[in-house]
Amino acid sequence: MGLKFDEICIDARDATALGTWWAEVLGWPHGVDDDGDVRLHPPPGAGPDWIFIAVPDEKVVKNRIHLDFRPDDQQVEVDRLIAMGAKHVDIGQGEQSWVVLADPEGNEFCVLAPDD
Repeated sequence: MGLKFDEICIDARDATALGTWWAEVLGWPHGVDDDGDVRLHPPPGAGPDWIFIAVPDEKVVKNRIHLDFRPDDQQVEVDRLIAMGAKHVDIGQGEQSWVVLADPEGNEFCVLAPDD
């Protein structure tokens, strides 16, 4: 018996707004299914679909899992994400080579330094 990593499910207070935000950030197509969930479709080989599911509660604590992204130019990407509505967050990381940001609903993610 084997497992296939099929999708990432993300709870969201406003699934449409957050799913659309991430679709724009990543440049991936997206759609809304019959349940009102927003599904992002990565390019072939770029990983599983992301599904944004509406939930009634707000995010209240630091994520127990987060996403890391490695851009070609870290500062350009951080500036772009901030302009799109991401915010810098301090989760106790101290001085590091990565930048911790949060999406519009407060979900933390990291923008890593480019590979050398």
